[in-house]
Amino acid sequence: MRYWNSGTLAAIVALGVAGSAAAQSQAPVVKPATAADYTALAALPDWSGVWQPDWSALFSGRGGRNAETPAFTPATKKIVDEFVARQKQGENLQTEMANCVPAGMPQIMRMPYPIEFLFTPSRVTILIETEMQIRRIYTDGRPLPADPDPTFNGSSVGHWEGDTLVVDTIGLNPKTSIVPGVHPTENTKIRETIRLEKPDLMVITTTITDPALFSSPFVQVTPYARHRDWQIREYVCQENNRDAADEFGRPSMSIEQ
Repeated sequence: MRYWNSGTLAAIVALGVAGSAAAQSQAPVVKPATAADYTALAALPDWSGVWQPDWSALFSGRGGRNAETPAFTPATKKIVDEFVARQKQGENLQTEMANCVPAGMPQIMRMPYPIEFLFTPSRVTILIETEMQIRRIYTDGRPLPADPDPTFNGSSVGHWEGDTLVVDTIGLNPKTSIVPGVHPTENTKIRETIRLEKPDLMVITTTITDPALFSSPFVQVTPYARHRDWQIREYVCQENNRDAADEFGRPSMSIEQ
């Protein structure tokens, strides 16, 4: 066990407080919600219940559209080709998700686990069963941050166009993957349009742009089926659910990974 003297602890606390204060100062001031703000939520579309990706619809053509093939830049295609070649040699078979590192955007929205939407004034919150993740989409008119701190789910702002929620996300952690072997840069942008196509069928269209990675926008279309009687369950990845991987992405039984 490591013991800290009072001077060291004071310095650590001071740095933590300073860093927290700096981060908070960058956030827009949120006005207290009024009764009218909560009343206005009734005008939003009914997205109640729990939603799960409808893979049968996606691949059978029942209301789903297959994703476009990514149009990689030459540099990115070389990276992907090398990544696939190493997979054939037994590497890159697992990502850091095997060690409970979050999938991050955009992959977190395509995991085979349900999601749930929570409407509150100036915000749409997405509760994701996978690793108990939360996405906060601000709808109070704020702009995207000019210099966001990279995070796994990024910084998201949205606005309503009729019954469609349009969400822009930037500031993605480079540890995440857009597709296997391809990581976001500081110029990666994601736009999602979320709408009901039928009462119990939601369609999320995800358009990813980055001039360093794609020569044209990369589009993914994911249908979600509504389950009104489901509940989001607890998902604690750290609780003996790890499949270790070494530094080459090869499966490992070592508990040290």
